[in-house]
Amino acid sequence: MKRTQFLVIAIAAAAMFVAWTVSASQTPDADLTTTKIRDHLYVISGPEDVTTGNVAVFVTDEGVILVDNKFDQHVEGILRAVRTVTDQPVRYVLNTHHHLDHSGGNRTFRGLAEIIVHRNARQHMVDRSGSYGSGRPDSDLPRVTFSDVTSIFLGGEEVRAYYFGRGHTDGDAVIHFPAERVIHTGDLYVPGGFLVDYRAGGSALEWDETLKAILRLDFDTVIPGHLQTAVTREDFVQHIEDFMTVRQRVREIILQGGSKEEVAGLLKLDDLAGWSTVPWLPNAPGLRRSFAGLYDELSEGI
Repeated sequence: MKRTQFLVIAIAAAAMFVAWTVSASQTPDADLTTTKIRDHLYVISGPEDVTTGNVAVFVTDEGVILVDNKFDQHVEGILRAVRTVTDQPVRYVLNTHHHLDHSGGNRTFRGLAEIIVHRNARQHMVDRSGSYGSGRPDSDLPRVTFSDVTSIFLGGEEVRAYYFGRGHTDGDAVIHFPAERVIHTGDLYVPGGFLVDYRAGGSALEWDETLKAILRLDFDTVIPGHLQTAVTREDFVQHIEDFMTVRQRVREIILQGGSKEEVAGLLKLDDLAGWSTVPWLPNAPGLRRSFAGLYDELSEGI
């Protein structure tokens, strides 16, 4: 793919992500909702839109492990929600990736807990690569990173973070609660679509292989990055199959002579359950540009 093609897609995606940031910054913490997933595992979701990521709250006898922390203005609301289920302090925060709707709270949590991210995600925070949520001061940056897998042991419990490959970015972590048989995917999995941050190393072409690698883990419940608080393993498997169907359909459009500008209009989605009903479909520019990026990636091999 030509460098200029990637740049055009990346700039457009950045504009969409910034729009999300502005929208979320106007939303009060009171709209956050806490849902119990397991006896010691909760999800803080909301506000009632797609602009902020789901936060997992894992409670142990020695403290709390959070997965993601929304925007910085949501931290007070997150802490209030945590206090409704435990008196234990937050000891660790795992970021699934660097975007501010999942890691913006690092600014506050950096003084309260140890923050852990994939090394690529931290680099995007440092060097301003990626769509938003980067170029932060050193005081906001995590001090601990991992490459392939790491574990946190707290209160006799273990939580693992894995890196399986490129997808939404090249620094997406999957968090596994093995005793609970639950995973948090961040934006590697959001029901009904996908958004690629090419400036942060994302890839629509490699994404489904990354998702299939996650299936090696033992889980029956999935906390997606947005929208729903929890879905089943079967829902996740169906999403992978749908993703592969979308990829094949884009390939067929290329083979039939369709242009990159036409791909979003030509691509059939209404037979894929959920893909035509989520808030960013059918006209969301970010998803359409991700289809265009997939078109470019596939064209390299045709």
